This record gives sequence, C-alpha cells and structure tokens, in this order.
Amino acid sequence: MDQRHDVTVVIPCRDEAEALPEVLAAVPDGYRIVVVDNGSTDATAAVARRAGARVVAESEPGYGAAVQTGVAAARTELVAVLDGDGSMDPGELPTLVGAVLAGADLAVGRRRPTRPGVWPWHAHLGNRVIAGRLRRKYGLPVHDIGAMRVARRTKLLSLGPLHTRFGYPLELLVGAARADWRIIEKDITYRPRAGGVSKVSGSLRGSLRATRDFWSVLK
Repeated sequence: MDQRHDVTVVIPCRDEAEALPEVLAAVPDGYRIVVVDNGSTDATAAVARRAGARVVAESEPGYGAAVQTGVAAARTELVAVLDGDGSMDPGELPTLVGAVLAGADLAVGRRRPTRPGVWPWHAHLGNRVIAGRLRRKYGLPVHDIGAMRVARRTKLLSLGPLHTRFGYPLELLVGAARADWRIIEKDITYRPRAGGVSKVSGSLRGSLRATRDFWSVLK
C-alpha cells in the first residue's frame, strides 16, 4: 500500500479558522484531508476549502459525532484523526501509520508536552486518572486517551456508533479492548494551540464536562 495516498486525515473542527491553516500545511504530502465542520460560527469551512481539504458538515454538536462523520466520509483504507487546534503535529502521523501497517489494529499518540504549562494541570490529571483506569480494568497499554490515532476504516466502523461527545476516544479504546484489538502507543509532541481556546482544557468547566462524559463510558 502507498502510505501517502491510502490515508485520510479526519480533522473535527468547531471554530478553528485561526489554527487550521498551520495544521493543514503540516499534513504529509499525499494524505487526503477531511475537515468536519461541527457548527462553526467562524470561517473554518472556507479556510479548509482554500487549503484544498474536503469539507463535510455535522450538525449534531459533539466531538464524537464529528469524528464519526469524518470516518464515514473517508474513502481510504487507513484513517487518521487529530485535532484542528495545532497542538499536535500532523508530521508525526507516519509513525502511527507505520505501526498499523506493521500489524497494529489501532495506533494512538501519547502526548508529551514541549514545555511546562502546555497541558493544564486539571486536564492532565483527569487524563492520568482515566488512563490508569483503562490499564487496570481492560489491560490496555495506554497512558493517554488517544488524541491522535490511526486505524483501518473498516475496523472503526465495525465498532458501531460510539459516544457522540467527549467520550468518543475513551469508548473507542474500550471497544477496541473488548474486540481484542492490538493497540500500540507512540509518543507524540504536545504543544501550545496555534489559535483559539480549547473546548476541554481551556477551562475547568470544559475539563469537568469531558470527565463526566468519560465516566459515563467507564461506569
């Protein structure tokens, strides 16, 4: 398989017009891009189209709803997912793609902050607690909830509809564990956003809402 032309990068977005140009410019040459506009009130869709990305709309609010719309819209064997805020480097996607081509069912990124303060303490703590629970309850070899991930499209679709909000990455990992997928975790850089404000770690309220969704999956 030609790694360049058989990968679709799904980027769920809501009001990421400021950060999106940097993200799209860093996607490896030849990778296809689907930007899912999840009710943006800014120029997210126009920015994506100008950069040559395919844009699909998802009217149901929620990260999981947007991701699943993007996966359904993809037409390649491999699908990668990452945020549109610039906090993760799309140039590191080939490492995860390579892990799937080498036999993993799901390759996920473990965020490594580039400097202190990049990952707010409340968001980092919540992530550590949830990841610890995943290791203990499901035996998953993960230390992060997989903010960047690569899998085969057919595998993702086989899990059926998953959580439509912040609980999506977690329910994906739980579903993968129950399906006995081989999961590989790779370090990725985690850096300041290229623009805008995070819907999760940008506020204590956002982190609490995400944690609520996570626990609804784990209970």
